Amino acid sequence: MTRRGPVVVVGDTLLDRDVDGVVERLCPDAPVPVLDEQAETERPGGAGLAALLAAGQGREVVLVTALAGDAGGARLSRLLAGVEVHALALTGPTPEKIRLRAGGRTLLRLDRGGAGGRCGEPARPALAALRDAAVILVSDYGRGVARQPALRAALAATAAPVVWDPHPRGPVPIRNTRLATPNEAEVRHLAGYAGRDPLATAHRGGEVLRQRWRAAAVAVTMGERGALLCHAGPTPLVAPAPRRADGDTCGAGDAFAVTAALAIADGAPVTEAVPEAVTRATAYVAAGGARAALAGAPDPAGAAWSAGEPADAGGVPAAAGLVARVRARGGRVVATGGCFDLLHAGHVATLQAARRLGDCLVVCLNSDASVARLKGPSRPVNHQDDRRRVLAALECVDAVVVFDEPTPYAVLSWLRPDVWVKGADYADRGLPEAELLRRWEGQAVLVPYLAGRSTTALVAARNGDRGKR
Repeated sequence: MTRRGPVVVVGDTLLDRDVDGVVERLCPDAPVPVLDEQAETERPGGAGLAALLAAGQGREVVLVTALAGDAGGARLSRLLAGVEVHALALTGPTPEKIRLRAGGRTLLRLDRGGAGGRCGEPARPALAALRDAAVILVSDYGRGVARQPALRAALAATAAPVVWDPHPRGPVPIRNTRLATPNEAEVRHLAGYAGRDPLATAHRGGEVLRQRWRAAAVAVTMGERGALLCHAGPTPLVAPAPRRADGDTCGAGDAFAVTAALAIADGAPVTEAVPEAVTRATAYVAAGGARAALAGAPDPAGAAWSAGEPADAGGVPAAAGLVARVRARGGRVVATGGCFDLLHAGHVATLQAARRLGDCLVVCLNSDASVARLKGPSRPVNHQDDRRRVLAALECVDAVVVFDEPTPYAVLSWLRPDVWVKGADYADRGLPEAELLRRWEGQAVLVPYLAGRSTTALVAARNGDRGKR
């Protein structure tokens, strides 16, 4: 059942800082690298990041957190623009998490402040937000907000579903939590069990925690292996990651928990919310993690972690991250497009030939509305999410992006492929995209097409068979 109201995030907000630079020498007085700083970025971490990710999906978001009255707290207040914040007073300094990075890799993490800080009492509007929420996500980073007695009492009394992202130093989730989302390391620590097989360990440890916490379900996140869901059924559900994502994993757990919470708010059962959360967290990592998600690039719509893209095949974030990585190593980007309504041998032949022309293949897929305008109201036969999932499962396809226009000009304008490919059945029609590609010295080409294969013919044959019956 879908509830109306805001998405409420409760938990500790940290100030995350990334110091990026280059390492070209070792320190003369110790065998450690010397980082020459080139850039520094700041963003909210913890519950603050979760709130911004939820707001980035167009949701009304309320953040109940603790902020200190220092310069760090003031910076967090500015960085949380667009989110309604109900701040408890935090004694002591703002907790900071500082990463020193070179070449996209973290060399060292420095945690500063926050030790021994105490949270004040929540005001009435914060408690009212918990009462009226569509869903509540507790993003616990072990700093004390989730322990606040008045907040815990309000969480226990609310009718809203609660998703709890726990921390080893934090309190246990409230009873009847709809979904708890510990990672593997947290499960081993909290459940006190570590077997040889990762799946067996996640299952046994997750089930221990589910019973101990009296939670409806526990989803154990396992990084690139996806997640394992322990719920009321006798057999756990494993949601594998749709593909390997090489990128910054900072905040991936927050992306997972946010997606699961929003799906539950929309009425999805946990067996559907967890697979969706896995695929969106994978896309989040592939797109560049927290910095890309909050920076607004390279997604042409202005959000690197595109909430509008169904998670099955990665969408814009996966395509953007893929293209950036291929170009960084001097590779060639190939793209093709079409409806791909009933996938057949002709489609596969075109896609395989296109992939051989470069180092990655991005498929631009007509949306359902676009197909209907082109083919008539009886098409497409298959929904765009299903068509995208089938395409993404092909070994020759690296990313899929859906577009709603008659032609994929907008997608191609930001994708800027080196090669645009269509089947040779377009030989007599010409390629309208060819002129666009010439703007960046791209090349439009045709590849051999298997004659006699078309979705239109397949649909006609099916309808003819029905008429005979």
